[in-house]
Amino acid sequence: MTAEGELLWEPTPDRAAGTRIAGFARHVGVDGDYAALWRWSVENLDEFWRTFAEWAGVRWRDTPTAGLADPAMPGASWFPGGTLNYAEHALYPPAGVGKDDVAVIFLREDGRRRSLTWRELRTEVAAVRAALVEFGVGPGDRVAALLPNAPEALVAMLATTSLGAVWSSCSPDFGARAIADRFTQIEPVVLLTVDGYRYGGKPFDIGATVATLRAELPTVRATVLVPYLDEAATLPDSVRWPDLLQREARLAFEPMPFDAPMWILYSSGTTGLPKPIVHGQGGILLEHLKQLGLHLDLGPGDRFFWYSTTGWMMWNLLVSGLLVGSTIVLFDGNPMHPGPDALWRHAADERVTCFGVSAPFIQAAQKSGVTPAELDLSALRTVGSTGALLPPEGFAWVYGSVKRDVMLSSLSGGTDVCTAFIGGDPTLRVRAGVIPARLLGCAVESYDPDGRPLVGEVGELVITQPMPSMPVGFWNDPDGEKLRATYYDTFPGVWRHGDWIKIDADGSCVIYGRSDATLNRGGVRMGTAEFYRVVEELPGVVDSLVIDTSAAGGPGKLLLYVVPAPGADLDELRDRLRAAIRRELSPRHVLDEIVAIEEVPRTLTGKKCEVPVKRVLAGVPLEQAVSAGALKNPAAMAPFATAAP
Repeated sequence: MTAEGELLWEPTPDRAAGTRIAGFARHVGVDGDYAALWRWSVENLDEFWRTFAEWAGVRWRDTPTAGLADPAMPGASWFPGGTLNYAEHALYPPAGVGKDDVAVIFLREDGRRRSLTWRELRTEVAAVRAALVEFGVGPGDRVAALLPNAPEALVAMLATTSLGAVWSSCSPDFGARAIADRFTQIEPVVLLTVDGYRYGGKPFDIGATVATLRAELPTVRATVLVPYLDEAATLPDSVRWPDLLQREARLAFEPMPFDAPMWILYSSGTTGLPKPIVHGQGGILLEHLKQLGLHLDLGPGDRFFWYSTTGWMMWNLLVSGLLVGSTIVLFDGNPMHPGPDALWRHAADERVTCFGVSAPFIQAAQKSGVTPAELDLSALRTVGSTGALLPPEGFAWVYGSVKRDVMLSSLSGGTDVCTAFIGGDPTLRVRAGVIPARLLGCAVESYDPDGRPLVGEVGELVITQPMPSMPVGFWNDPDGEKLRATYYDTFPGVWRHGDWIKIDADGSCVIYGRSDATLNRGGVRMGTAEFYRVVEELPGVVDSLVIDTSAAGGPGKLLLYVVPAPGADLDELRDRLRAAIRRELSPRHVLDEIVAIEEVPRTLTGKKCEVPVKRVLAGVPLEQAVSAGALKNPAAMAPFATAAP
């Protein structure tokens, strides 16, 4: 096993000095020491964000009277009096680009490819914007989209935000109930949809889903059909996307207050309805300019890719690559189709600069035996990983099998803030299994149960000062009660995120899994991520889920569910698992039972359903423990319901 903390990469002095974050550090007079720059950024939030906004070229329509006028959490007041528009910055990035430069590259699993120049992108956004105006869309109205990660989704989102309207999207592979649970809460006036999608070489028609959804959305005044499987597809009482693009119109941008709602994203919604999280125009603009321009070091000439669907916040971060003048690379389909090297081949062919995926994708690529280093990845400068903890072995695989001279940026954040708050930095070393830093402007700490900061010990991940991209609120939560209960009940005035984290004296971090899925045996607490690192490294294990039923009031067993590889001997695998856990983790955490399952239940965004399974095993009825519409495959929960008392 690769040792946690093993040094894998370090930028040369010249490379570090040439990064945008180094340039910003010189600009503010805190040069050569990231830790000092981070401290300055969180100890002087008002100055940091005002200075950064100016340095990044934010264009104000009305000049704000302050940066951070009120630091209260929740309810911080950012840039009062200031107005701007996100879409204006995305279509005319402050960094400056040529109108005939390529802005967007679109790839589909079946080989379809399309590109758009900045001129073409602006023309399409202007046409769709004019159509939305004809539909009566104005500031504050909601536009809902059931679209894949394709140019049509990007164009429609920018047209919506240019008007000051509010965008919300779901991936077309979501189930009918999951989509309705999201969109019915926000009462959209326009619905955009495809006729179907492709995945794993197969077409999937969603006509029945769309018919059901339209019946549940009485507020929709216009439906737009994007022909995706069949160019001749039609839908009753709808307008076809190609007809929208026939309009000739001029681009315009509605000046919006900094905290005006722009996007509605959704929590995973494993219990109850998914929470509709509202993000503001200015907060997203500033945070994404910082995340992409400084921490991922992206700008004009770069090609930015992150595998995502429109139902995950990483799509929102990906399309924000336009803000820094980068070419964004969109992909729709199965990332392992037609083989496990598919995405890596696209990265080589398209000269991708920053290649982002989920941690489970990297682990799957590692197990598949692919060697991306055999491809021409000479343009690749950064590999991004998020969605789950990437174990040290995953780090080592990137440097051994992808590229030796590359920054691996393991990020952790969430839909709640639509960004990361800990991650990589192009001036810092990369060590196996370790996230190098707390990101600029992110006052992340580790707290003990009494709210005292910890150093070098595992505690609750909290954010002690506001971030611009924290939610404006939840939709239909006028007094903020749900918002406060979600983030601020444990430590008043401090955001509790729900993860276990260790922050060392040098500011580097390790995430240990969800704090509500802790494994507590004989007084020794352990995060689930530590278990998965040991278990899933063993040959013969495809996937796993660990549950401590004592934390749910059950019989007090430590249970491991594994998806064995084809042909694996389960008895022999059980012996190796118990030995590895005793040796690598703790004798107190030796498993009571090891059970084979066909599939680990996951949310639509790919997270393991630890807490819902724990609740089911404690006797909570399945329909109360988890919303079926929140799951990739609801049938994956069935074995746990059968095993419940």
